[in-house]
Amino acid sequence: MKTLTLSPGKKVYFASDNHLGAPTMKASRPREKRFVDWLDSIKADAGAIFLMGDLFDFWMEYKTVVPKGFTRTLGKLAELSDRGIPIYFFVGNHDLWMNGYFEEELNIPVFHRPQQYKINDTTFFIGHGDGLGPHDKGFKRMKKVFTNPFAKWLFRWLHPDIGVRLAQYFSVKNKLISGDDDAKYLGDDKEWLVQYAKRKLEERHYDHFIFGHRHLPLEIDLGENSKYTNLGDWINYYTYAVFDGRELQLKKFEA
Repeated sequence: MKTLTLSPGKKVYFASDNHLGAPTMKASRPREKRFVDWLDSIKADAGAIFLMGDLFDFWMEYKTVVPKGFTRTLGKLAELSDRGIPIYFFVGNHDLWMNGYFEEELNIPVFHRPQQYKINDTTFFIGHGDGLGPHDKGFKRMKKVFTNPFAKWLFRWLHPDIGVRLAQYFSVKNKLISGDDDAKYLGDDKEWLVQYAKRKLEERHYDHFIFGHRHLPLEIDLGENSKYTNLGDWINYYTYAVFDGRELQLKKFEA
């Protein structure tokens, strides 16, 4: 379990599911500016920032090429990282193909699996949330293809202009940003990330489980002094979580 110690007055921030670039770069620009404003607003007291996946609607790193755009976001992240604010990035199902760019250019570690943290005296289980639990079977099948080394090797043979446009088209066409199930709370017995968290509690206690992926702001008491928080998104809700060293709260950023 990784350990973070907050200095007095510092806080930890969590945000997820921006899907920048969808449905088009132009259409997502106001959302990007709002997210950058949020990053700017928290830099004074941020002890750490966790970006919990699907920052981009599609991200593919070729050996010498990354997708065009997102200058404001990447520039702001570089600024905060250069100020010494630790930033941690968890890949989601839309930005699976990260391979060194964030680490090398922004000094931001990238995680492909959930991680466990102890922040001050509070324990956290943190991940994007895709492919966890008993359901999400369609994505689990898709992920096996997308993470297959041979499939990635084949995709890299496409010219970036073709590969990125093709991936962006299918991402929007298939409505992978947010499905109907993400629009409403399904109930504890059908919320598969709630069920996943409860099973994890049988193995070890965590004070907080924090996920994205569902696009719905949720705060659910799991019992045993444990809580599940879903971060919502930056498409409809503009929500984030903040931990001040004692309490975790889910908030909305007002532009």
